[in-house]
Amino acid sequence: MDEKLKVYEGKMKKAYEFLEADFMTIRAGRANPHVLDKIKVDYYGTPTPIQQVGNITVPEARMIQIAPWEKTLIKSIEKAILSSDIGITPSNDGAVIRLVFPELTEERRKGLAKEVKKKGEDSKVAVRNIRRDGNEAFKKLAKEDVSEDEIKQLGDELQKMTDKFIKDIDKLVEEKSKEILTV
Repeated sequence: MDEKLKVYEGKMKKAYEFLEADFMTIRAGRANPHVLDKIKVDYYGTPTPIQQVGNITVPEARMIQIAPWEKTLIKSIEKAILSSDIGITPSNDGAVIRLVFPELTEERRKGLAKEVKKKGEDSKVAVRNIRRDGNEAFKKLAKEDVSEDEIKQLGDELQKMTDKFIKDIDKLVEEKSKEILTV
């Protein structure tokens, strides 16, 4: 593959991977430790990812358990979870914190599915913007003694790459929507 195309493929791949990571934080009725990925706990004045201050387990299908390595962190962890947007109230027994995920209502499932579609569309827009940037860069190559045919070929390759990533994004959106809507 041409070096000029690899740059744009890398950017498109990053857009896809960002969407994939973003989808992991959307809960679909089952307990998924990834919903905690964006939560930071105040650890001696430093915002620290929750995974670095305790052990996170999923003892049941709809429960996450957090066992902090220092018991003094329980209040900080609870506070961080309450101020996050995951919408679950933590409960603790002095040693561990439990997050019980309620069954999602039909309305909430549809709302989440809409959110997934919107995030998918945003990713497709990002991929198309990368294609546009690539095409503009290829047109500038005409000034550097690159043939019209070569520029056309680069544009065609970029379009094929764009189509592939758009298809992958659509597939990812479809899978996540199906997971959310499955009761």
